[in-house]
Amino acid sequence: MSMSITFGQIAGFIAAIAFLILVIYLCRVLIRLVQTLNEVNQTVETLTKDADSMLDQVNDLLDKTNDLVEDVNGKVKTIDPLFTAIADLSESVSDLNTAGQGAVRKVATSTRTIGNVSKFSSIATFGKKIFDKVKNRKGKTSKEEI
Repeated sequence: MSMSITFGQIAGFIAAIAFLILVIYLCRVLIRLVQTLNEVNQTVETLTKDADSMLDQVNDLLDKTNDLVEDVNGKVKTIDPLFTAIADLSESVSDLNTAGQGAVRKVATSTRTIGNVSKFSSIATFGKKIFDKVKNRKGKTSKEEI
């Protein structure tokens, strides 16, 4: 018996070898893909743990922030009457200042009036002295004539 290999058998053999190479290549790709997926799973697990930890920290921070805001609001409510009192005091001081300015104007006006009265009084006194001198002269001349 002689074995003769036909072209069909050679083609089938080449196809089988090519298929074997393809399967080996696909196995290597699948192995790398599995390794990559395992690493991705580990990364996702790590990120999940880190995210949970961060969320806990954020929740703690929000709780502390809320407490701080409540504290500040309480202090603002405590200080609010003080600001109201300061505003009222400021308004009173402003009113007092306005009244003081009015009083100063009145005093200044009165001082001018008193100054005018004083001048008039001086003029009247001077006039009386002159009148008295003139009267005295007339009295002397009348007595001398008699």
